[in-house]
Amino acid sequence: MLRRRTAQLIIPLLMCNVNNNSNKNRCCWFTSHALADVQVGRVVDVPLAQTGEGIAECEVLKWFVQEGDVVEEFQPLCEVQSDKATIEITSRYEGKVSQILYVPGDIVKVGETLLKMAVEESLAPIPRPDGLEDTKSLGLKLEKSQTGGVLSTPAVRHLAKEYGINLNDISGTGEDGRILKEDILNYGIQKGITKDSSCSLNADSGNEFTSGKGKSTRASAEVEQLHDDKIVPLRGFQRAMVKTMSMAAKVPHFHYVEEIDCNALVELKSSFQNNNTDPAVKHTFLPLLIKSLSAALSRYPWMNSSFNEESVEVILKGSHNIGIAMATPHGLVVPNIRNVQSLSILEITKELARLQQLALENKLNPEDITGGTITLSNIGAIGGKFGAPIINLPEVSIIAIGRIQKVPRFADDGNVYPASIMTVNIGADHRVLDGATVARFCNEWKRLIEKPELLMLLLR
Repeated sequence: MLRRRTAQLIIPLLMCNVNNNSNKNRCCWFTSHALADVQVGRVVDVPLAQTGEGIAECEVLKWFVQEGDVVEEFQPLCEVQSDKATIEITSRYEGKVSQILYVPGDIVKVGETLLKMAVEESLAPIPRPDGLEDTKSLGLKLEKSQTGGVLSTPAVRHLAKEYGINLNDISGTGEDGRILKEDILNYGIQKGITKDSSCSLNADSGNEFTSGKGKSTRASAEVEQLHDDKIVPLRGFQRAMVKTMSMAAKVPHFHYVEEIDCNALVELKSSFQNNNTDPAVKHTFLPLLIKSLSAALSRYPWMNSSFNEESVEVILKGSHNIGIAMATPHGLVVPNIRNVQSLSILEITKELARLQQLALENKLNPEDITGGTITLSNIGAIGGKFGAPIINLPEVSIIAIGRIQKVPRFADDGNVYPASIMTVNIGADHRVLDGATVARFCNEWKRLIEKPELLMLLLR
């Protein structure tokens, strides 16, 4: 009875620890088994907990522990990535890691066992119900009992899985009978599962280097490998992009293209930078565009809405949560700056810098990449005049902006003057928006950008 009450009370305590954590750039989730289920002297399964609404699976990025490690309560076990964020899985138990079931790169379903752990109390000798002798080193022997007498690392199990080899059929040559990588390769050669020539290149490299024929064999094998196809599994944000873009492709789009004179914007950006007293802040065009976009959305709220297909309803969003598409080494991600209508240019600049840094480090929180109301894609930061963007459902509009280019323009008196021109392409959901609405909205945004006096009023 006491155990059950402890299990009921510990959950709020854990959540409190998470909420009070000063490091807001990380998500911590605890395994979902209650402590009441843990029995002294037993190995417990540590599953992948539900990490967020709608999350069905995660990719294992890295492990912070190894088999045989003794871990403490709340200690990080591993880092996983869903299609929304990178998440740190933390232990609820004190004990010893008995077996790790997945290697980095594996996809784990929510609820599946990540690793097995012997609780701390079970490190003492325990009478076994099946008549086995008491254990002094429970970690190793429990691992054997759970895996049919097989000792191996996750990498070795992964290699065996690739070749379809049953570990119980192999005699390990490592310490305590542990199966090594070489045992897998040698067994594969004996059974004809792997080719002798490919697997023995490393093992017999000394003999090959003593003969010209060996050198030729190695060289031809390396050249052949250069032309092999490579299968790249899509994970994390790239995997999410497959789902979201496949759904968005079914939505009827139309695009509206316009050019905006950014001479006033260039002068304003220079003024901000010249008067900047904080070396950590770098002023760019993007925060100014974001703020002026928010002002235009206030006059055309249908551009800042979402569509409920089931109820055939449009939700006009009260907050301007403007998503910024970012290309990262981990794939395309769209974090959003919340409540832009209430932020100053400096606040937008700092929030944009924070999101960009977290995106590069793959440490965005779920709240950073959910709840967006409209998306801005600055394709011009990489190159190109304009793009044809696809909406980010359930939003109904997305804007791609090209790079600002200096081009000649004619004044009303016929004189030529240099103009800083930016091309914008607005993609819209034609189920909700029509061409006239998008055109009027774009004209309002253009008016705010091109008139310096309007921009200054906006920034007060």
